[in-house]
Amino acid sequence: MTLRVLRPGALATVQDLGRTGLQHLAIVPGGAMDPASHRLANALVGNRDDAATLEIALSGPELLFGGVALVALHGARFEAALDGAPFPAARPVLVQAGARLRIGRAREGCFAYLAVAGGIAVPRVLGSRGTKHTGGFGGLGGGLVATGAILPVIPDADAVATSRFARVAARGGAVAVGRAARSVRWLAPAPTLPSTDPAVVRAVDGVHAALFGDAARTAFFGERWRVAADSNRMGYRLLGPKLELVRPTEIVSQATCLGTVQVPANGQPIVLMADHQTTGGYPKIAELIAADVPLVAQVPPGATARFVRVALEGADAAREAFGASVGRLVERILWEFGDEDD
Repeated sequence: MTLRVLRPGALATVQDLGRTGLQHLAIVPGGAMDPASHRLANALVGNRDDAATLEIALSGPELLFGGVALVALHGARFEAALDGAPFPAARPVLVQAGARLRIGRAREGCFAYLAVAGGIAVPRVLGSRGTKHTGGFGGLGGGLVATGAILPVIPDADAVATSRFARVAARGGAVAVGRAARSVRWLAPAPTLPSTDPAVVRAVDGVHAALFGDAARTAFFGERWRVAADSNRMGYRLLGPKLELVRPTEIVSQATCLGTVQVPANGQPIVLMADHQTTGGYPKIAELIAADVPLVAQVPPGATARFVRVALEGADAAREAFGASVGRLVERILWEFGDEDD
């Protein structure tokens, strides 16, 4: 089975759950911007969490299936059609050879993940198949997916797809998707899509919060912030009131983390995302809680977010609750495939 890229879309890359333990070598984990949606997409085709998927942002690709494939699209809601028929998201879809999948613009959210039964079989680099675009390694040659590219799959992808779909369809039946595919009646919820406008995001005070005046701290945790158009996988730039320090202060560069909120000299905060730098010298006004980082990833440019202060204990509880919720959902989906392991 082959999967050819006829049109690449805006920012499509191969991603997985990232490469850990290398930040001391200036290599951040990276990986999927919304790892929960990545995990759910994999579960929908019977894959393990760490299988590589195609991450799609804002505008999707057009793909040609050279063989039978079991695929799932999960995360942001995109316009999508398979040979002209509406493509059902958030569920397993068995696609026939020769079909074309066209993924258009995101209608809700920002990032979605296209999983293929067996995973996208690019080589592991430093323990991960994910693309490190700024470093030029991982994924498909270390860069964005391009027109004409072939997404590699496992040698027996056709057989795996047919077997897995037969098992999942046996439990709940199958429905036609146009003339080129079959799917199921149920779907998996999308727990990371914002349910409010603005998106409500929880954060704890950053290590340098006290360096900012009362007005700046009140503004950060009270005003609406708009995601700027030049945001990317490294960081989301936020537009709103200028956040000012009490007095000019030089900060020694320190390690940064996923979800760190830095404030550069222009007073407009930057939320560090999956491909953030390993160190930074801007003051840190806040740290997003881990449970809400995927939610922020799904806020597209032009949309808004509002930050709510929580205590560290609340952040820990939210992380555990969110992780457990996604884990239960993954287990429930995989149960539909039965006990057999391909």
